[in-house]
Amino acid sequence: MKARSKNEIALWWLFSLRRYIVFFLLMSFVVTCCMLLFLNIMAKNMGVALTETWIEQAAKATFFNVVLISFLCTVIDGIRRKIMIGRPVRRIADAAEKVMNGDFSVRIQHLNTLDPQDGFNIIIDYFNRMTEELSGMETLRTDFIANVSHELKTPLAVIQNYGTMLQETNLSKEKRLEYAKEITDASRSLANLITNILKLNKLENQEIYPNTTDYDLSEQLCECLLLFEDAWEKKNLEIETDIEENVTVSADAEMLSLVWNNLFSNAVKFTEPGGTISLSVKTEGEFAIVKVSDTGCGISPETGAHIFEKFYQGDTSHATKGNGLGLALVKRVMDIIGSDISVESEVGKGSIFTVKLRRRSLWNDSSIS
Repeated sequence: MKARSKNEIALWWLFSLRRYIVFFLLMSFVVTCCMLLFLNIMAKNMGVALTETWIEQAAKATFFNVVLISFLCTVIDGIRRKIMIGRPVRRIADAAEKVMNGDFSVRIQHLNTLDPQDGFNIIIDYFNRMTEELSGMETLRTDFIANVSHELKTPLAVIQNYGTMLQETNLSKEKRLEYAKEITDASRSLANLITNILKLNKLENQEIYPNTTDYDLSEQLCECLLLFEDAWEKKNLEIETDIEENVTVSADAEMLSLVWNNLFSNAVKFTEPGGTISLSVKTEGEFAIVKVSDTGCGISPETGAHIFEKFYQGDTSHATKGNGLGLALVKRVMDIIGSDISVESEVGKGSIFTVKLRRRSLWNDSSIS
């Protein structure tokens, strides 16, 4: 610490000396030019003879004046730098050090400087915006870790408990199969969670780029819906469709299949036995409008405002199977391909998810241009 202080003091003296030399040379040049001009004009107009003695005395007086003026300018410039530059820089540096130590709540107040155009307040505005972004990212990271830990803990606890019970020697065949099925379901849930996390991470880091092709959207929706036939038949759900034929879109078929599978899965999951799921596909100008509706439990406006966030689940009891990543994946896909998704819902009456797709992909337009 002492060595550092000595180095700082030595640097301060070195910079002060350099500034003094700069001021001295500048003042010497300016004063010398002014004195020569003054003496020449006075000698010419007044007929005064410039003797060697007089010039020598004037030179000495000028030299000492230059030394004094340079010293005063150096002191004044040092005070100006300390007030107008040193203090603002120190304040910003102290705040930056706090951010380096993990304190993202730090904010810098605007400075009341003599020169409002010095740019320090602009730097402070950008610094405060940066810390706000970092603070938000830190909150998201903390929430993400907490949610992942919770979602991993549940299936692992199930696997551990049923694995322990399977070790009992007097288990019947039926119980053994039941416990094995619970372990299989929990491990499948765990695998789905990890798969969704990896997919979402790739989507958010833009590691997956749309592979745009022209294809029949109507046909794709029918194929995706049929994948859930066993699930809807088990719950005795009624399926209603209003699908316009030959609706061709230019998009990434694999990405959109992820969207449809999540929407259909949620519709089946949250619709009570005997309920209804509806699918409609229409074209409106340059857009294809897909609506997936159900007569399930519905969601409140408060839940609807957060439904596309990672790990958010309207069912806080976690009574239904899920990890809160499906709709986050859907929203990220919509953002990447430049399309929109919205939800209308009423508690106790069901939900309607509306996807608005451009029939001509923005990615194709950009590649053409």
